[in-house]
Amino acid sequence: MSTSNTVLITGASTGIGAAYAERFAARGHDLVLVARDITRLEALAARLREQHAVSIDILPADLTQTADLAAVEARLREDANIGTLVNNAGAAQSGGFIEQSTDSVAQLVALNTTALVRLASAIAPRLAAAGNGAIINIGSVVGLAPEFGMTVYGATKAFVLFLSQGMSLELAPKGVYVQAVLPAATRTEIWERAGIDINTLTDVMEVGDLVDAALVGFDRREPVTIPPLQDGARWDALQAARQGLLAQIKQSQVAERYLANA
Repeated sequence: MSTSNTVLITGASTGIGAAYAERFAARGHDLVLVARDITRLEALAARLREQHAVSIDILPADLTQTADLAAVEARLREDANIGTLVNNAGAAQSGGFIEQSTDSVAQLVALNTTALVRLASAIAPRLAAAGNGAIINIGSVVGLAPEFGMTVYGATKAFVLFLSQGMSLELAPKGVYVQAVLPAATRTEIWERAGIDINTLTDVMEVGDLVDAALVGFDRREPVTIPPLQDGARWDALQAARQGLLAQIKQSQVAERYLANA
């Protein structure tokens, strides 16, 4: 699948986003880097230009702010050179559901879901019309596990997975590849920003390892890539079980166990 050369990456100043920037620059892709921290963006861009001789634009933006988000959407709609979107920007927060403020929950949802889906919506029609391109959405294994106790964060990441799977079904026939990447605990600043000491966690994946594995899945055109999942057959079994459950749903017929005389 051929794609336009430029890759737009959100949350690009550090962590997973910066690692994607390094890897795509090494592959010879021009970049548009989006994040709030202009100083870090400029430093990363300067280094990657020097190392890989690629063109890099920086687009400072807070994706929870309407005007900033609109500017990134416009770039995705209008710049025909952008053939890949890496929807990486996101946040987490500590505490249980009733301990988190309504405003903080709303901001988390705005960044992890609303911004992500708006950016995907901004670029997808153009890619579909061109018949090529790719959208990478960064989710999390937490979206599969309400038992982990990160209720709102996990819900946003479940949204990312469902959205990606639905987009893939719609867009793959039009030549657009959609990948959901589901990391587990990865050594990034998201923990510190959420008020969580990463040193209290065990078995944390290094960010370079995570992105390298995700790009193997990208090159294989996997719809869902879960770098920390050791037995890939487990995902296949989960999908088969889900399909089996759907086959048992009869839209017009109440299940016998819910009948009053059962």
